[in-house]
Amino acid sequence: MTSAQVDKGQADGPEAVDTGTGEGYQRGLGARQIQMIAIGGAIGTGLFLGAGKAIDRAGPSLILAYAIAGLVIFFIMRALGELLMYRPVSGSFSEYAREFLGPFFGFVTGWTYWLFWVVTGITEVTAAATYMTYWWDIPQWLSALVFTVILYGANLISVKLFGELEFWFSMVKVTAIIGMILICAGVLTIGFSDAGDTATVANLWNDGGFFPQGIGGTLMTLQIVMFAFLAVELVGVTAGESKDPKTVLPKAINTVPWRIAVFYVGALIMILSVVPWSTFKPGVSPFVAAFEEMGLGVGAAIVNFVVLTAALSSCNSGMYSTGRMLRDLALNGQGPKAFTRLTKNGLPLVGTTFSAALMLVGVWINYQWPGDAFTYVVSFATISGMWAWIMILVCQIRYRARADRGELPQSTFKAPGAPFSSWFALGFIGLVIVMMAVDEDARISLYCAPLWGLILGVSYLTLKSRNPRNTSFAKR
Repeated sequence: MTSAQVDKGQADGPEAVDTGTGEGYQRGLGARQIQMIAIGGAIGTGLFLGAGKAIDRAGPSLILAYAIAGLVIFFIMRALGELLMYRPVSGSFSEYAREFLGPFFGFVTGWTYWLFWVVTGITEVTAAATYMTYWWDIPQWLSALVFTVILYGANLISVKLFGELEFWFSMVKVTAIIGMILICAGVLTIGFSDAGDTATVANLWNDGGFFPQGIGGTLMTLQIVMFAFLAVELVGVTAGESKDPKTVLPKAINTVPWRIAVFYVGALIMILSVVPWSTFKPGVSPFVAAFEEMGLGVGAAIVNFVVLTAALSSCNSGMYSTGRMLRDLALNGQGPKAFTRLTKNGLPLVGTTFSAALMLVGVWINYQWPGDAFTYVVSFATISGMWAWIMILVCQIRYRARADRGELPQSTFKAPGAPFSSWFALGFIGLVIVMMAVDEDARISLYCAPLWGLILGVSYLTLKSRNPRNTSFAKR
């Protein structure tokens, strides 16, 4: 966005204030919080629950799928890091798409990423309400309502409180996985628990080989694997509110390889060594199944608490990011002017409230259909989330080309291997989309995507026709 647009946005309404960040936000997120947001973004219900279905489809070869996908995620994050060091803005993906691809792509990216988090927020608050029934027989809709209101309130107090919530949510997830790894290591080396006699690294290839379902089975898990990594890019949205983005963000991004190596590859190697892959079933957390096979029944309650935390963490992130994306769109004339307003604490009140109100749809759904899952909308969340990754990679390629020609300043945090690494990542995402088209459960999202694109196209043309002099719709 231009400085004129920022100034205009900050002048709209008595609540808008300039806190000296250039966007009106307060830099309330420190290094400790950014690091844990980055770590927690890569650990969610996709790992704690979704991995059960993926293991059933691919067996031990799922480890390889996570490793390759993790490399792709690292390429994406380094591409994002290069853009962030060139210009750290809270609008992030939407703002870069607007600069390097044109106003239409900025419009589409901003609204699509906003929808991704609204849909994710609905599904995650529903999941959290379901997990609560493990301990108490209370209506799902009531739990969903309470969680939504609490997280909404926390996001309106200060960005620092959001960061603290994410810090402790992430701490719970990290502690749980490290604990599981240490317990499995103890079973393998000392031989304690009911699984001690059968636990061996050879379980990775003894039961039908490393690819028991063939290469095709491994490829079919790619959309599940990529869904598990959604939200890792959230660290980019925090750029406008980080205390020292030039220092903190590169450090957070560079932790991606070891995060994936430990929390995904390492955890799966341990679990599948202790318990044969054929033991795991779809819809059952592999962590719960592993604890049960080891005769540690208390593990089920622990994992239920962890997945509850993961769901609340994701919903909390949705509350945070949606308000920022809506404000970025509004500052560029691509959303209602009311979304530009900030509170005295530098928080996008109207945008966050609007998004939270839509998330309350999840409360109504829990009231109407407490036993149904959100299979279709979860698939749509995957395809809409990957759109942000595609935009990051394409924008980085365009930026690098212009920087190499001397048209733009060089970034201080260049993506290694770019642009070839970015092209490789784009090709991998294309393969995932093909696999989604083959999978009957995920195919519905590819039907919804063109419909959403049509809605955005019509909306964009309508806004442009109503305000043709707005520079946000001009060609660059």
